[in-house]
Amino acid sequence: MGGVRMQFSKSLKLNHLFRRLYHKGKSCANKYLVLYCRKNGSQENRIGLTVSGKLGHAVVRNKIRRRLREIYRLHEAEFRPGWDIVVVARSRAVDAPYQALEQAYLSLAGRLGLLQEKEASCEEAVPDSH
Repeated sequence: MGGVRMQFSKSLKLNHLFRRLYHKGKSCANKYLVLYCRKNGSQENRIGLTVSGKLGHAVVRNKIRRRLREIYRLHEAEFRPGWDIVVVARSRAVDAPYQALEQAYLSLAGRLGLLQEKEASCEEAVPDSH
């Protein structure tokens, strides 16, 4: 992640860590995003982003990735430490205004109990076709 570094977080890049989150983590979804999370036993968060090729060509996918990375960076201090988090962009995220994406991201994080002083209200992940 060139440019501005995140203080308490690392990138999640290994495929098996993504797969473990999909199958064993908790998840929440709305019309723009799906968030998967699982405790990682450390004092920092690891963030992964998934933007499917179905959503458009590289320019479109990279724009969504940059927006999601920036939303997390700006709100990083609000997240509780010690989690692996994967954010999956849905097709509606392509045309979503930044504020709608930001609201969707924070809403899901809050429902999963990832934000300071919030309780979880979403279900355990049900394995799907990842």
